[in-house]
Amino acid sequence: MTNTNYAKTGFLLRVYLRRDWLKIMLWLIGVVGLMAGAAGKFDTLYGSSKAMNSIITTLRTPAMVSLLGPFTAEKPYTVASVYAAEMMVFMGLFVAIMNIYFAIHATRTDEESGVTELVRARATGRNASLTAAILELVLINLIAGVLEAVGLQVSGMSGINAAGNWLFGFSLAAFGLMFGAFSLLAAQLASSSRSATILSYLILGLLFVARMVTDIQNTDLTWWTIYGWIEKLDIYGQNIWWPVGLMLILIGLVGGMAITLGATRDVGAGLLPQRAGRSRASSLLRGPLTLIARLECTSTIIWLVALFILGATYGSIFGTAGDLMKTNPTMAKLIGTTAVTQANRAIVLAFANKLVIIFVVLATVPGLIILFRLNRDERNGYFEQLHAKAVSRGHLYLSIVAFGLVSAVIALLLGILGMYVAGAASMGDEALAVSRFMRAFWGYAPALIVTFGIAALLAGLAPKLQNIAWAIPVYGLISLYLGPLLDFPKWATRISPYGWVNQVPINAVAWDTAGWMTALGLILILTGYLTYARRDLLVN
Repeated sequence: MTNTNYAKTGFLLRVYLRRDWLKIMLWLIGVVGLMAGAAGKFDTLYGSSKAMNSIITTLRTPAMVSLLGPFTAEKPYTVASVYAAEMMVFMGLFVAIMNIYFAIHATRTDEESGVTELVRARATGRNASLTAAILELVLINLIAGVLEAVGLQVSGMSGINAAGNWLFGFSLAAFGLMFGAFSLLAAQLASSSRSATILSYLILGLLFVARMVTDIQNTDLTWWTIYGWIEKLDIYGQNIWWPVGLMLILIGLVGGMAITLGATRDVGAGLLPQRAGRSRASSLLRGPLTLIARLECTSTIIWLVALFILGATYGSIFGTAGDLMKTNPTMAKLIGTTAVTQANRAIVLAFANKLVIIFVVLATVPGLIILFRLNRDERNGYFEQLHAKAVSRGHLYLSIVAFGLVSAVIALLLGILGMYVAGAASMGDEALAVSRFMRAFWGYAPALIVTFGIAALLAGLAPKLQNIAWAIPVYGLISLYLGPLLDFPKWATRISPYGWVNQVPINAVAWDTAGWMTALGLILILTGYLTYARRDLLVN
């Protein structure tokens, strides 16, 4: 392979950085700001020995181990060791998502929009675009790692040390880059940005679930999950660096595979074989709704199955998470069998409340992906043939909105049902009725509708701003998932629609709140319909 294959790599890198600087800055502010802000609060939250002992007991419960990983720090415990235990797995998820976004954006998205073809028509090397994308990811992660380490150092949190801070920052950088490499490989295999994104998130989801299961069953097996490497660093303890070396080795191997495969395929093509389409359209393919359903069928099914499996995976540990006889046998003997059963169910319901937050955020994702193809496909010219027929813009809008919203609601329902089915099997006679879990569905479905309504309004009124809607599920996850651990004020948790829901399934559904939230969501969708029907078409 000659050097001409990499000609103009540096130039393309500068172009990518100039194009993406605002997105990079926003991601860095979000990731680094979250880490530094949390570090600044931990001394206040866990500075006393009582608070320290309480949170350590909580972190060692099976429910928290499944969410955040095992607490492996040794005495004397410090605020910094608690911080590392609470934040590492969660922040790893965020940096992985960041890298998936930039990796797909710089490869498959550019190919679909025709940018890569224009670049290759000039005096650039065959591998220059992909290599520039890799270098962009390296720079983003290095900057993020340095800023994270500096932010921790400046926070002055009790128990931190320079070695631990740098290990924290650079391990997250390597971890994120590792998933960026997976995404670059997926971009060579898949034939579209959507397929590459689905494949990348499928890898992330499978590894995360594998980590969760092995953390509960046998932590030695966590080494085989790859995601679990980020738990093995013992930050602010022994500060073990060699798992970072494993990440770097895997980055080199996967990145090398991506470059090799990228050099052998055509622009716009994927290496995975595509199924041949039908010679004639189905009789069911008679309008925009069935067209969107056909186009999104595979990816939607993947999301639905994934949510059900995720719910079932978490539900399978209800028998362990809600077993007070094992976690606190002395207390169990004192309060008696009936009280133990009630306490076990209360623990499971509290755990389910946290899980539903994850489910509703994940269920929002496929809905927004489907919704946003309204403007993406319009900009790419895919809807020109539809607009040339007797299909009104309002009909097209409502078809895409309806399919996206129904897909999101069903995804939430399947996640909750998966949790119930596996939970009932693991809890046996102590299993909760399905009606208790359905409280979570009826409570959070209206919040999902409001979020979807805001996105639909932006898609119709201000399509250039529609991606702002992604901030709603992201902030909802942070505020409700980590908010209680970080002592968020109540008003901060109520900024997103997910924070308007009461504590379901612990409490009964607040039907008045659910009613006006549903009405608000539908009004937003209707407003988006009116604005979409009146604005100009988008042209690439």
